[in-house]
Amino acid sequence: MSPPPVKPVNSLPLRPYATSSLLLLIVKSELKHHLTPLFLIFCFISLFWLFGNVVWYQFVYLFFGFLWGSFFLDLDHLVYWFLLEPKLPESFQARQLLKERNVLGLIKLLEKNHKNHTSLIFHHYFFQIVLALTTLFVISSSGSIFTSAFAIAINIHLLTDEIVDFRLQPRHLQNWLFARETKQIPQEFLPHYLLTFLLFSLIFLFGLIKLPL
Repeated sequence: MSPPPVKPVNSLPLRPYATSSLLLLIVKSELKHHLTPLFLIFCFISLFWLFGNVVWYQFVYLFFGFLWGSFFLDLDHLVYWFLLEPKLPESFQARQLLKERNVLGLIKLLEKNHKNHTSLIFHHYFFQIVLALTTLFVISSSGSIFTSAFAIAINIHLLTDEIVDFRLQPRHLQNWLFARETKQIPQEFLPHYLLTFLLFSLIFLFGLIKLPL
């Protein structure tokens, strides 16, 4: 069976200023929701470490752990396109864009369709529980700043997505957080769920602060 016809994402030429404006909008959205909170946390932890005379390279590990961890969860959408729903028209578009190494087109496609991705692997309550337990183990046993910061950044990215959706579209949050489940937590209990993982994140951050001291 031949794949459905795919309309190229960049079938209409974009003026340079329009392309730049779109990319700037996407970057600003990522900064607002994920990178800005992590940058503020990085500054807060760095302040403690400066008074604790922590060696300089630990700050580098912390920075890059947060940076790469903040983007890791977005790989979930690639898994959705290439493994979970490979026959969708947007999945054919994604493969074509990746083949062409069209990063901007791929970002635009993700920005346009990510709200429709409600059955993901990493954006799920079960993964969040496993991630929290794994992060606790990493912080308490590994002693690695980079690995701990990486894991914490994933926790915070997922929690941020949940809080944003809970404020704007709580029903949509239920759909993707409890995807593939026959029963879901009622909306009135979602604040308790979010508060629980917020407390976990605070505990993780406290453990990260103490790690090199």
